Amino acid sequence: MSEPQCKKSKMSTNSLEQLKSLTTVVADTGDFEAMRQFKPTDATTNPSLMLAAANIAQYKPLIEKAVHYGRKVGNSVNEQVENAMDMLCVLFGIEILKIVPGRVSTEVDARLSFDKEGSIAKAKKLIQLYADEGIEKDRILIKLASTWEGIQAAKELEEKNGIHCNLTLLFSFAQAVACAEARVTLISPFVGRILDWYVANSDKKSYKGEEDPGVISVTKIYNYYKKFDYKTVVMGASFRNIDEIIALAGCDLLTISPKLLGELEGSNISILKKLSRESAKKIKLEKLQLNEAQFRWMLNEDKMANDKLSEGIRNFAADSVKLEKLILNLIES
Repeated sequence: MSEPQCKKSKMSTNSLEQLKSLTTVVADTGDFEAMRQFKPTDATTNPSLMLAAANIAQYKPLIEKAVHYGRKVGNSVNEQVENAMDMLCVLFGIEILKIVPGRVSTEVDARLSFDKEGSIAKAKKLIQLYADEGIEKDRILIKLASTWEGIQAAKELEEKNGIHCNLTLLFSFAQAVACAEARVTLISPFVGRILDWYVANSDKKSYKGEEDPGVISVTKIYNYYKKFDYKTVVMGASFRNIDEIIALAGCDLLTISPKLLGELEGSNISILKKLSRESAKKIKLEKLQLNEAQFRWMLNEDKMANDKLSEGIRNFAADSVKLEKLILNLIES
């Protein structure tokens, strides 16, 4: 093929397809139809996404099945609700795995964010529910909040049980370092929520792609991981615009909402590789190792990360409570 033809062929590929050639694209949605449309490799859910999906008619059979399961295996009403919630997470995951070729992330209740043993027990229960439905654990990522307790729970699950974990609500370098040292499978640093904090707490109200504080944070983490050959991979999450996504092309994974996937699919902006292991290796960096006290101090000193971690846990917990009320009403009806 001649050079002009090569250029024409590249430009005729939409931005989403170009991005997929550089980065694993993950769907940040509970909407099965969106997954079928955009064909991501993996998918991730959280209580907020599941709550939104639970109010859509097409998902009613999954909720009814979960409620039936809860009634069957729980003695008290509280047990029935908890078991129905766990099964609903798994049923959503199973439907997602019928669509995506890779993995689905399933979240541990945010109310266990400071309970290491409780998080481990819940993760094992979810994995067993998947196994009962014929799903191998290699296709599941257990999502845990990036608290010290969540990270240590993930460390034990990975080392002792071979359960792969996705550490979410990650806003700081301290959290990223602790996750890498714990050898977790994947982290999800939240790009857009970092941007939200800076817009709300500074005079600057707009940032270009590579100047975006969320992009800067993920770039620093990615380079650190690749520089020191950590096994943990980076999945940028929570994007506010496609400029943030384009600025992180080359990142291991990016989890993107259907709205922004649609914008990328409808765009012919040329996507260039911004992050790479080769570039990271050339950067001069100091390797850190954090104990619990150092982790807590570094996190305490980062007001943005403290604010957003606490807010994220509260919001996910609140949506879990709303979902529980919905299930409780069905169990008692």
